[in-house]
Amino acid sequence: MTYYAGEYDVAVIGAGHAGIEAALAAARLGCRTAIFTINMDAVGNCPCNPSIGGTAKGHLVRELDALGGEMGKTADECFLQSRMLNRGKGPAVHSLRAQIDRRKYSETMKHKLELQENLELRQAEITDIEKADGGYMLTTQMLAQYFCKTVVVATGTYLGGRIYVGEVSYESGPDGMFPATKLAVSLKNLGLPLRRFKTGTPARILRRSIDFSDLEVQKGDVPPQPFSYETENLGENKVDCHISWTNDRTKQIILDNIHRSPLYAGRIEGVGPRYCPSFEDKVMRFADKPRHQLFIEPCGENTEEMYMQGMSSSLPEEVQLKFYRTIKGLEHCVIMRPAYAIEYDCVDPTAMNATLEFKNFPNLYGAGQFNGSSGYEEAAAQGFVAGVNAALKVQGREPLILTRANSYIGTLVDDLVTKGANEPYRMMTSRSEYRLVLRQDNADERLTPIGYEIGLISEERYHKFLRKQELKKEEIKRLQSTTISPSRELNEVLVSRETSEINSGVRLIELMKRPQLDYGCLKPFDKDRPDLDPNIFEQVEIEIKYEGYIQKQLKQVEQMKKLEKKLLPNDYDYKELKGLRLEAQEKLNKIKPLNIGQASRISGVSPADISVLLIWLAANRGQKNEDA
Repeated sequence: MTYYAGEYDVAVIGAGHAGIEAALAAARLGCRTAIFTINMDAVGNCPCNPSIGGTAKGHLVRELDALGGEMGKTADECFLQSRMLNRGKGPAVHSLRAQIDRRKYSETMKHKLELQENLELRQAEITDIEKADGGYMLTTQMLAQYFCKTVVVATGTYLGGRIYVGEVSYESGPDGMFPATKLAVSLKNLGLPLRRFKTGTPARILRRSIDFSDLEVQKGDVPPQPFSYETENLGENKVDCHISWTNDRTKQIILDNIHRSPLYAGRIEGVGPRYCPSFEDKVMRFADKPRHQLFIEPCGENTEEMYMQGMSSSLPEEVQLKFYRTIKGLEHCVIMRPAYAIEYDCVDPTAMNATLEFKNFPNLYGAGQFNGSSGYEEAAAQGFVAGVNAALKVQGREPLILTRANSYIGTLVDDLVTKGANEPYRMMTSRSEYRLVLRQDNADERLTPIGYEIGLISEERYHKFLRKQELKKEEIKRLQSTTISPSRELNEVLVSRETSEINSGVRLIELMKRPQLDYGCLKPFDKDRPDLDPNIFEQVEIEIKYEGYIQKQLKQVEQMKKLEKKLLPNDYDYKELKGLRLEAQEKLNKIKPLNIGQASRISGVSPADISVLLIWLAANRGQKNEDA
């Protein structure tokens, strides 16, 4: 028989990257919060790559930190190596990526949950969720029942999880954990629109079985750069990564055994990630490519497990060993954990609004891979949004809705709830129309005031942020008012940088506008330069060099904001609106967009349909004015 065990303002189901951020945010906002996990040893687990960040993902982590989230701080505490990706490209796509100690990361996050006021970490499998007056009733495997005003579902790949390795298939969560099978049935019975997705992970190889002598070494940046704006010094990089390549023999083993892949044998129903395919999928899709790159990455300081980035597979274990051993450096490798594919249930995110609350299930929120996304960083960002909004709803406060104009997090959420996800969604810089404005270096400028207003940024941190903004403005004024006189030494530098000499005094800001010059090469001639945080110099330089492009993008943002101010009713039946195409009527009724801007991003809603909506809105306003 069940027994009543208590109640919470916010309950979070799952203690992965999404669940952690949701629970911490809700508890820090003063709500009585519980976070439930099948196994407490899996809190903050990194079942795939031992890294945080990467292209566009680093933006998400920086933004999360600027808002008051936890992932960036913990990644800094557990970092092994840090690199800024895409240095050879423009600043819009610079993204931080850090190798982390995955066990230390998990332990650190678990301890933070344990220490957090207003938060209870519980090892319990939630098997049933039912609507109740004013919230939901959760039931555990042990038959305990909890009444919760709001619930955040952050089940990752555990929900209905099934592992595939060749011909072998069995119910399981990641890393040999129990799956959440009963909860999957309960959520279906509740009426959530679930579907099946698939992802996978490479093998882990014993370090001492790898020959590193002839492999390309990939070192970290010096000095390494942190994710968190509160981390002052990371120290030194602790590890190196290595690069190897597959070859024709590797490819042939895959081709000879492709019939044994559950993906190609038709045993896997779930849709896999297009941008992170299994190795056998790469071989089949890119048949003309002679080789593929492989990154060999350490999983931690106190383990001999090495992660094979780029080599996910669901082929049988003996086939995995064969193809790994064709690769340079892995000729005598020993597999510690075989690669596998995992299939799981997730929800159609178009069933949610921009707060990540389900439209037809008030007080129920979704976050992370449960929402159809992939990646630790995407999960953490959604967890924060869902947790904050669950807490704000309990407190009767206005919701947090981030937009495409102010963040990658807003872009991520908007893409999911407006366009949906037909495959595991991965954040990329190309998904943002405003990526020059939404750079990783200025995440604090864009979002720290929002985090402060919510109540997740301390007074001390906020005042430090304001001081940084003052110093930045002062530095731009200094560059505008400082004149550099011509000299032989300066002109030698200018010529060496392939830019024209100067014959008269030039304002420093004019020199900084030249793409060939930077703060570093001008330092000997800038005698009054203040001793500032390098991040301030970076931001100032970017804004000066890209001023025209940034202003152009800001105008586009303003145009978009005008469309987003044109609100649409949430209870209108668009089938009644003549002039809309049938597909547009169906999509608008399904998504129920908040405004014209969101409606314009729905797949299947054409510019002509938007024109009909604008005319209808204008006429509707006129009718309302006449009625008044």
